Amino acid sequence: MLKTRLRDFLLTKDDWLFAVSDYFRTDGIRATLRYVPDETGERELNGVRYKKYDFGPAFEFMKKNRPEWVRDVHVVPESEVKKVLRPSDVIPELVNSDSRVRAIVKVLGLAEIPRTSMGVTGSMLAGLQNESSDVDFVVYGPMWFRARDAIAAAKQQEGPVEELDEDMWQKIYRKRIPEISFDEFMLHESRKGNRGMVEGTYFDLLFVREWDQIKEPLLRGKDTVKMKIEAEVTNADFAFDSPSYYKVEHEEIDHVLSYTHTYAGQALPGEIIEARGVVEEVGDIKRLVVGTSREPKGEWIRSLTWLEKCGYI
Repeated sequence: MLKTRLRDFLLTKDDWLFAVSDYFRTDGIRATLRYVPDETGERELNGVRYKKYDFGPAFEFMKKNRPEWVRDVHVVPESEVKKVLRPSDVIPELVNSDSRVRAIVKVLGLAEIPRTSMGVTGSMLAGLQNESSDVDFVVYGPMWFRARDAIAAAKQQEGPVEELDEDMWQKIYRKRIPEISFDEFMLHESRKGNRGMVEGTYFDLLFVREWDQIKEPLLRGKDTVKMKIEAEVTNADFAFDSPSYYKVEHEEIDHVLSYTHTYAGQALPGEIIEARGVVEEVGDIKRLVVGTSREPKGEWIRSLTWLEKCGYI
């Protein structure tokens, strides 16, 4: 069986490129289509032009061309996979060829984070980046938190790693279309530390579990009703994972999941959150799911503790 995890890429026999979107598999590898050979495409790899597919168009393409692979994501049969591209494998090459990746790796190296704990995903992993491509930088497991602190420290010094400017924050906010105001969005983002600029390019520090943290699959349950809760966060070890996971103290809800990156790292242990989403029943457990659609309306996570501390509420 092929060993895959979140943020790996798959190259199929059709030379289609998929981003792995789950740590666990069903009857195939759960992934999302990203690039397809197309002579009208804007990207090029080894003389072949590729077209990039965003979330909606990717599903339209798959429903037309591989309908049997379409579920809530795309399920790629292992027999169709030609190669697995792993984010950590491209670090040596990118350090030599890309000054932005080299700058990030240098900062993390000074914090004694091994290169085997680093990776780059997205278009750079596929070899299809262009001048406008962001740097999707991966750090595995507990080392992610050390990496975030190292990036935060680097932003305070002279060098290529900088804080985002107002225009970039506005761009991220508009892309996400969250159900909270821009000011509230910024208050939450101000302490996360997982975004930055390097040589004028936006980068995101993405969390991926180490192999020993991948234990049991997130079983699918039955959607019931929408609910808004207030609850204390008791564990946020996987708050930056995908989906984000918050264990909470609440009379009905066991934990809160966020499938939208907007609410990753939104609260710390001991904080009271307000969350609104869909209640999902999994056996005897109820969880609250935020981000049940690509642009979730009426769903959010707010740290009431943090907003009160900031004088916002």
